[in-house]
Amino acid sequence: MEITYRKLETSDLDTFISMRITQLREEGATEDLDLVPALKDYYNRHLSDGTFVSWLALDGDKIIGTSGMSFVEKPPYFSCPTGRIGLLSSMFTDPYYRRMGIAKELLHRVVCEARDYGCGAVQITASDMGVKLYTAYGFVHNGNFMQYKL
Repeated sequence: MEITYRKLETSDLDTFISMRITQLREEGATEDLDLVPALKDYYNRHLSDGTFVSWLALDGDKIIGTSGMSFVEKPPYFSCPTGRIGLLSSMFTDPYYRRMGIAKELLHRVVCEARDYGCGAVQITASDMGVKLYTAYGFVHNGNFMQYKL
């Protein structure tokens, strides 16, 4: 087995979206709508305008790991004077390939993309499974994060 890495291409989207939905299910998401059309729309738009990037891990031709980074801009603030933020998502590794350093490598590659984009911070809403990875990488908890559902 030789793991290789490359960026997501639009031809990968069906597999990428399937893995994203598997990830959401694994995290306990409740499915009350078909998310595939919205995901296809999002990834097509943001891949083309450069505000979403993803690195994939492959074993041969099989995608075994995914990552994603969306770039957003907010008014600058003291801990992020550029106002550019990377929103980390789609971190998923096929269960057979876990605990092999794949997620760490994917995380590193998308964090580098955020740095190159000029982001001053990277944020994630971490699953219980991911907290150890992100903490080891240097992420810290922000107890003030809140969300209001519309």
